[in-house]
Amino acid sequence: MASFPSTFPVMLTISTLLVGSFILPTFASNFYQDFNLTWGDGRAKILNNGTLLTLSLDKASGSGFESNNQYLFAKIDMQLKLVPGNSAGTVTTYYLSSKESKWDEIDFEFLGNLSGDPYIIHTNVYTQGKGNKEQQFYPWFDPTADFHNYSILWNPERIIFYVDGTPIRDFENRESIGVLFPKNQPMRIYSTLWDAEDWATRGGLVKTDWSLAPFTASYRNFNAKACIWSSSASSCSSNSSITNAWLTEKLDSHGLERLKWVQKNYMIYNYCTDLKRFPKGFPPECPMS
Repeated sequence: MASFPSTFPVMLTISTLLVGSFILPTFASNFYQDFNLTWGDGRAKILNNGTLLTLSLDKASGSGFESNNQYLFAKIDMQLKLVPGNSAGTVTTYYLSSKESKWDEIDFEFLGNLSGDPYIIHTNVYTQGKGNKEQQFYPWFDPTADFHNYSILWNPERIIFYVDGTPIRDFENRESIGVLFPKNQPMRIYSTLWDAEDWATRGGLVKTDWSLAPFTASYRNFNAKACIWSSSASSCSSNSSITNAWLTEKLDSHGLERLKWVQKNYMIYNYCTDLKRFPKGFPPECPMS
C-alpha cells in the first residue's frame, strides 16, 4: 500500500464470462462468490446473504479482503460507509494491486479524523513499484452517515477516480513523454481497515482512542465491467458496445467542469504543486512542468 511523504498536510467483486477470444463483463452480486476474507481472525464478515461486507479494527488487529480473480482493465463501483465518530488513527483502503516486486497499484484510501473534522480521501497511482503521485481531497458530504459510491475507471488511456459519479482525478497515460502507466500487470481488488495512528491523523499527533473500538467500515452494491485475466487471454477485447464504451471512456465537457469544481474547492494536497518535494522541477506529467 501507499507510503506518505512528510510534507503532506496533516490534518469487487467482479465476475466475467470468457467466450472464445472475447471477455464479456457481468455484474457481481454476492460477496461470497467473488471475494475472499484474507485476514483479521473473524473481524471481516459477509452478511445479509452475501450483499453486505464489514471490516472491523480493534487494538489486536484490523481486517481485509481481496478479489478471487485478477483483472486487466476495469470499471469498478463499490459503496462504502466509513468508520463513524472519532475515527482518528484509522485508515480504510480500497484499491487495485498486482502485488509483484515491481507492482502496479491504484489507490483509494480514507484517513480518519476526530469527530466533526473531515475525512481525507487519498489517491495514488503506482507503476512498476514507483508511486509519488498523491492527491488528497476533503469529501463534500459526511462519508460515515450513509453509503457513497467510489469508482475506479482503469483503461489503457487513463485512470479516473469518481465519488458518487463526480470525477475527482483524471490520470492520463503519458507514456509518450516518459511517464510510466499501469497497463501490463493484472491486478486484484483489495480492501483493508487498519491502525495507522503513527501518521494518519495530523502526522500522528492524534492517536487512536481504543476505548471506542471496534471500528467498523461497511461495503455493499459493488459491480464492475472488467476484463478477467488468464494465461490464455491476457488482453481485453470484445465486440460488445458496453465493453468498448468503458475501454475508451474519457471525461466529456460536463465531467471536466465537475473535475475542476472538486479540485478547486476540495483538493487539499497535489504532488504537482509541492515544491518541497520537487525543488528541481515537477514530474513531467504535471501541468507546471
